[in-house]
Amino acid sequence: MTSFAWTMWMVWGVLVLITALLYLYRSRLTRDEEDQIFLDDSFSHEQAAQQAIVAKVNKVQPLLRSALWIVALATVFVIGYYIWDIITQFK
Repeated sequence: MTSFAWTMWMVWGVLVLITALLYLYRSRLTRDEEDQIFLDDSFSHEQAAQQAIVAKVNKVQPLLRSALWIVALATVFVIGYYIWDIITQFK
């Protein structure tokens, strides 16, 4: 394996790891989130906690979406590299 291919796979692996960590972080945040809660005024601290969770998830979501696109582009690049390598070997 060439040094370029090794570096390419390392970069791809790091990008996948970052994306997986973002997914894990988001899933840990949403673990305590309730889909529907009925609160009266005496449970305002619970409502504040739920709003804090939603705010954190909303901050992570664009990062996760960007990471997914970057991993997709890196995957296309890796596949393209090997297609190009196959084509140049048969010439």
